[in-house]
This record gives sequence, structure tokens and C-alpha cells, in this order.
Amino acid sequence: MTLYHWSQINKERLNPRLERQAIHGERMTVARIFLEKGVLVPSHAHENEQISMVAEGKLRFHIDGEEEVVEAGAVVVIPPGAPHFVQALENSVAIDLFSPVREDWRRGDDAYLR
Repeated sequence: MTLYHWSQINKERLNPRLERQAIHGERMTVARIFLEKGVLVPSHAHENEQISMVAEGKLRFHIDGEEEVVEAGAVVVIPPGAPHFVQALENSVAIDLFSPVREDWRRGDDAYLR
């Protein structure tokens, strides 16, 4: 067993209005994403299935041609390969789960976020 505390995981500043914390297991990645109001995570797609839980705030998701405003307490499932982008309508925090592991994040190949 490995135990983590979010309070002990460094926040990685990806751009002036977006930060993340990430934990990589053997088969999945969990991340806590901090989005300031107005920030846009540009359109992208990845091989990973993604489950995004909005813990605080309000986000507008555009997933494979569909749009949904998602508030705290709601969960969105993004299929592998689906193009998507997100806009923060308020200061927000999301918990994102990815399977398999986000190897691009480990390698630093995530320029779309920076």
C-alpha cells in the first residue's frame, strides 16, 4: 500500500491560471486540477478514459461535439480518443481519473496545457 496526502504533493503550475497535482499508480493516474475563472484547457484527445469529478466551481465541457455545464458534485466520463476542451466558468477544482496512466504527463509531453 502507498499512502498519499494532497497537502504533501507539489502543485505544478502549467500556466498562470492552471495548476495540477498528480499521482501515478501502476494502471491509472489521479489528478487534482485547479482552474481559475476564464481559463481554457485547449482541445485535445488522448488514449485514456477520463472520469472528471467537479469538486468546486463550475466548468463547461465540450466533448466530441457535445456541450455540458457541470457544477460541483457532478461527474463526467470522457471516452478514450474523444476530442474535448474545458472552460472554467468559476474558480474550480476537478478530480480527474485516467486509465491507463498518463505517460505523456510523466514525460512532460503535455504542451497543450502549458
